[in-house]
Amino acid sequence: MKIKFLGIACVALATIAAGEARAQSRSGYFLDSYSYNYQLNPAMSVDRKADFSFPGLGNLNVGVNGNVGLKNFIYNRNGKTVTFLHPDVSAAEAMDNIKTNNRLGASVREGIMSVGFRALGGYNHVSLNTVANVQARVPRDLFSFVKEGVSNRVYNIGNVDARADAYAELAFQHSHSLDKLVEGLTVGAAVKLLVGVGGADINLRHAEANLGYDQWTASTEGVAYLSVKNASWKTKVGDDGATLVDGVNLDNFSAPSGYGVAFDLGATYKFGSDFTFGLAFTDIGFISWSNTITASTNGTHTFNSNNHVLDPDDFDSSWDKMRDDLEELYRLQAHDGTSSRCRALEATMNASVEYQLPVYRQVSFGLLNSTRIASRFAWTDFRLSANYKPVKWIGLAVNYGVGTFGDSFGWMVNIAPKGFNLFVGMDHTLGKLSKEYIPLGSNAQFSFGINFPL
Repeated sequence: MKIKFLGIACVALATIAAGEARAQSRSGYFLDSYSYNYQLNPAMSVDRKADFSFPGLGNLNVGVNGNVGLKNFIYNRNGKTVTFLHPDVSAAEAMDNIKTNNRLGASVREGIMSVGFRALGGYNHVSLNTVANVQARVPRDLFSFVKEGVSNRVYNIGNVDARADAYAELAFQHSHSLDKLVEGLTVGAAVKLLVGVGGADINLRHAEANLGYDQWTASTEGVAYLSVKNASWKTKVGDDGATLVDGVNLDNFSAPSGYGVAFDLGATYKFGSDFTFGLAFTDIGFISWSNTITASTNGTHTFNSNNHVLDPDDFDSSWDKMRDDLEELYRLQAHDGTSSRCRALEATMNASVEYQLPVYRQVSFGLLNSTRIASRFAWTDFRLSANYKPVKWIGLAVNYGVGTFGDSFGWMVNIAPKGFNLFVGMDHTLGKLSKEYIPLGSNAQFSFGINFPL
């Protein structure tokens, strides 16, 4: 299978979706006038009679995250920008700059429409959103294997993973005060009906290469699922007559490709007049994908080659030979027909505590932990926030986060005069740029929305 397939399958699904997912801002979590903290904890609600969003711009979130970026792979040599594969970059220097497990993801969440109202003894939201997510993981040994060339050792280059999904979400959320039973307790829940646009799951779980001075041998095992209606594998015939995957054909794409349901559950508890605790679990659910096509190595695939030396005098040609063999290393055979596949969503736990200053009620401090429960793509983030409300209709938040993807600085400005609400913010403020204005890191998140409170 060609290595480019990993990118094709994921990027195609991200492009299909009108918007993408789970990049919901955490910087506005402790701002009481922020319209969408209920998507992080359904027990949270705003103090208003009703509200509705600007169609398509009520809640737009775009984000990328990872523990590796462009800065980990480019170097300056003699005034020129080169990659880690260049002969002038030593293997030791290159590998020292690459993580053991390299992860990169992209997500967007777009609120198509949202309406909030008081009924059923509490506050409610009905919203329509588009949701998607793209993630990939590559081990350092794969980069080391490509870079080192002649090195008599064994490389563990398995655990090359990619996952993507895109779907529409129709949600109903309700928050309800239980003050009569337990003073200060509010509970909330949301039910979401999901319509799948497409999903992909690629797991090359085992790959071991034994690199010697005369040749290298490898054994690999993996599988790929693509759940997109009317999609098909582009194929070629291998030297052994097998039908091999050579890309993805999405020319006849259509939707839906699956259906599902998910739930959010949450609670907040106000202890005294200064402390508020919160706990929520979101996206507990699944999508049942139909029209799934499958490809795999059909057990363990073995491979031998002697194209493993990067010749400094003919770098481009020797790299082309090695790249061709790497494509053979991760080859997958296309399976006939389609099937159904049920896959759980990636649930998230949000736990929080907020302290409001007793001597100056306009200021509060909050700690929020968000943990994604997603096996191969799990992550956690701790975020300490300072929140200031100089007047009733302005909320300001700044926060500092640490977690799986490193540290970050976030902020949000929420303006909510009577009848109008505008917010803008970033959980991960964009870092350094290259001279071509390309981000050198891999973490950034932007949120924007226009809503109309009544």
